[in-house]
Amino acid sequence: MALSASLFLRQTQSLVMTPQLMQSIQLLQMTHFELNQFIAQEVEKNPLLDFAPADGETGSDVPDPAEIHAHQHRDDGPGSGETQADWFDSPSGAPEPLGESLDADFENVFPDDAPQRRPDAPELISQWKSMPGGDGGESFDLDDFVAGDVTLFDHLAQQIPFLLPTARERLIARHLTDQLDDNGYLHGEIAEVAEQLGAAEAEVEDALAALQTLDPPGVFARTLRECLAIQLRQKDRFDPAMQALVAHLELLAKRDFAALRKICGVDDEDLVDMLAEIRALNPRPGSGFQSGVSESILPDIVVRAANDGGWAIELNPDTLPKVLVNQTYFQTVSKRSVKPARPDEDQNFLSECLQNANWLTRSLDQRAKTIMKVATEIVRQQDAFLVNGVDHLRPLNLKTVADAIKMHESTVSRVTSNKYMLTPRGLFELKYFFTVSINSAEGGDGHSAEAVRHRIRALIEKETPEAVLSDDDIVVSLKTGGVELARRTVAKYREAMNIPSSVQRRREKRARAGIAAC
Repeated sequence: MALSASLFLRQTQSLVMTPQLMQSIQLLQMTHFELNQFIAQEVEKNPLLDFAPADGETGSDVPDPAEIHAHQHRDDGPGSGETQADWFDSPSGAPEPLGESLDADFENVFPDDAPQRRPDAPELISQWKSMPGGDGGESFDLDDFVAGDVTLFDHLAQQIPFLLPTARERLIARHLTDQLDDNGYLHGEIAEVAEQLGAAEAEVEDALAALQTLDPPGVFARTLRECLAIQLRQKDRFDPAMQALVAHLELLAKRDFAALRKICGVDDEDLVDMLAEIRALNPRPGSGFQSGVSESILPDIVVRAANDGGWAIELNPDTLPKVLVNQTYFQTVSKRSVKPARPDEDQNFLSECLQNANWLTRSLDQRAKTIMKVATEIVRQQDAFLVNGVDHLRPLNLKTVADAIKMHESTVSRVTSNKYMLTPRGLFELKYFFTVSINSAEGGDGHSAEAVRHRIRALIEKETPEAVLSDDDIVVSLKTGGVELARRTVAKYREAMNIPSSVQRRREKRARAGIAAC
């Protein structure tokens, strides 16, 4: 068959990912903070977009002068053409001091003190900005009187002048302080510091030894062993047995208490006391001065118990973006602001702005509806969890929710990313409710992996030093409760929850109870 060029028409259907469609998809997975940033950028670019005023606001803080004039010059009756003066207005138009009108002036009571009071000392009432009619004109903010956060550097800088008398020693101390991390550990080398400052290493060592006596205890340490040793010295508890314990922290991490007793030369009771002292120390002395501010999480969905026995589900109004399309401004500008030299360009710009503004509002409305649909289905699926707790958390996947609300799994995945739900059981990320299913021993419905992890944690917390459960024992206990789980899966869940093995748990529990380890 010969090849030849031909021209023909064919009609097909295809999904085209336009830029607006891609942004609509991105809006679904945005957090509250990211969404506000995106909307702020759109409002800045688009003159037809405005932030909606909050409830009770009119959009302007300045009152209408006509209303003020009408209020102050209200006519109370026929024939009254004069301005009605309020009780605090004087006939001359200037406000009369209340003390003079009531014959209670300060000079009448203490005439000798009157010359000293005026004009040097102003009235107390005028010194406060918050009092109406004061000279300040605006109210003060209580945040202006809140003390600033004290950093670790500031805390140490206040102590160094009392510790080191000479300027040379303070310079070395300042340089060492600059090399501290957030936990209060020193990462600089003594030789490098001495070379940079042109000082002898002995001087830097002496300055460091003095700095290690400052508050908080353990600061300026270079290793964890040195940090614990500094704190024990300040408590006068760094005896030879404690020195041996601090020198073998790796055995403490392995919970090899038998080896520690032999190395330290102490009995079980003394070792338990020494371990209690070690636990009471602070391995990160500078952590209390971190300047980072903890950020609270705003839930996107709020779930409450309804009067009919069900659940009331609503979107959090604090996380909903409030943006409006200013149609009045569009009509005004399109009629008056079009330049004769380029009418088409101006009209195209306004039309594009209006189209983008309408698209944004529709996308935000669709985003809210989609989040509401997904949250409602999650609550319906996890009703037993909300009533009875984590033991009744059902296994759930994205496909189940997507099929129920007639959406794609990718859409549900985007909606559940970085979204939080406030329930009577606490605050949870939407991803928390999606867990894999674990087979039931009786052949019934499966169990949620999160519920199984909760059972494993509860079994281990009930252990006694004489009866520590191994992974095989946990498998048997779970099978008795109707959960079919392999031993290696139990070990994987246990390690994910940072729970040590049965051997290490037995050593620790027996050491705490003062029982000799086997």
